Amino acid sequence: MSSTELPGVRSTAEPSSLVGAAPVAEGERSRTVVLPGLELNFRVRPPLGTDLPPALFVHGLGGSSQNWSSLMGQLADTVDGEAVDLPGFGWSPPPADRDYSVTGFARAVIRHLDAAGRGPVHLFGNSLGGAVSTRVAAVRPDLVRTLTLVSPALPELRVQKGAVPTALLAVPGMAGLFSRLTRGLSAEQRTRGVTDLCYGDPSRVSPEGFRDAVAEMERRMRLPYFWEAMTRSSRGIVDAYTLGGQHGLWRQAERVLAPTLLVYGGKDQLVSYRMARRAAASFRGSRLLTLPEAGHVAMMEYPGLVADAFRELLRDTEDDEG
Repeated sequence: MSSTELPGVRSTAEPSSLVGAAPVAEGERSRTVVLPGLELNFRVRPPLGTDLPPALFVHGLGGSSQNWSSLMGQLADTVDGEAVDLPGFGWSPPPADRDYSVTGFARAVIRHLDAAGRGPVHLFGNSLGGAVSTRVAAVRPDLVRTLTLVSPALPELRVQKGAVPTALLAVPGMAGLFSRLTRGLSAEQRTRGVTDLCYGDPSRVSPEGFRDAVAEMERRMRLPYFWEAMTRSSRGIVDAYTLGGQHGLWRQAERVLAPTLLVYGGKDQLVSYRMARRAAASFRGSRLLTLPEAGHVAMMEYPGLVADAFRELLRDTEDDEG
């Protein structure tokens, strides 16, 4: 999976015509990396110190690099962080090969790290991004210094009720049905549904944050490939859940060598809280942070607690290396 391709890098002054320029929070900037058949947008938080180790943040299904802004701000004094928009999401256009599988996303992350020479990085992943990051850490341990997974989408026998629509979306023909059923919903209604599903306490979303999320929802729904990206990515998750043998995600979790921090929310409606115990047993030498009041996006609800846990992992890792 290694790549020796040299990336092209351009600023958001030259965005993809399909996607538009990415808005960034104060203290952030964005950049676009172009590889053959692949264009990736990154949200970058310049570090508050020199020679800080690199970090890469990978969002979940339907999310974007924006999901990591709060945590990246918390860790600006600890890592040199950048958050990727996976192909077809955020401000990254679809991949040329239309591969939205977990392996396809992992390959995109690996190609970027190889081409940019940023590895090994502190790798963070949420939900789908957690599955992608697990695969990257398993197949390319040389690229991953530590691994932090927030509600990773790893196979469950009893799927959470909130995750059923994702599974249904993977069924051929369902995207058209979902599109028709939700056609009358406003961007505000759609956004409210997402926050109610993903947050343990939706009131933690600030009015400004909700307004920005509504604007982003309006933009996403205008993209011609929105349903394609959602449908094929959902199918990719389902396919990854059914893989067995050495390619199974739980088997790959057992192969991860990087020190690992696992974060699970007690009010997560998409990834079961009960999976925390299995994950802690599968990732060797891992540590577990459980947040009983958090939902599916603990790094957005409780960025300070997640940042503190990561710093503790980092300190202990550095002590062991010393």
